[in-house]
Formats: sequence, C-alpha cells, structure tokens
Amino acid sequence: MVRIRLTRMGKKKQPFYRIVVVDSRKRRDGKYIESLGFYNPKVDPAVMNVDVDRAVDWILKGAQPSESAR
Repeated sequence: MVRIRLTRMGKKKQPFYRIVVVDSRKRRDGKYIESLGFYNPKVDPAVMNVDVDRAVDWILKGAQPSESAR
C-alpha cells in the first residue's frame, strides 16, 4: 500500500518535515518514492508548501494520506 506521510528532517529540537509518497512497509525516515513538499511548524506562522497537482495524482492512483499528512 502506498501512503502520503511526513518524514522528519532537521536538527534536534528544530524539526521540519517533508511530505512524501512512500511504501507503507518502510520506516518513517526510510527511502521514499517522491517528495511532494515540506512543512515547517517552527516558524510563526507555520509554513507548508505542497505540489497539489502531484498529491491529487497520487491520491487518484490509490495512495492513502496518513492522519498527520491529512
């Protein structure tokens, strides 16, 4: 099953996340199929940049977004 989920990047106590398409059997920070954007919760206001066309394309192909990526 293919999932759209967040993968953690950054230093200790300064996380930012990539929004990625990944096989659901891979670990959280494992190899991913495609990167769709990023999410940075540490700045005010939080910044999110997503390639919406590619995300919709993956959802139409059957990828399920995780709860946090939703």
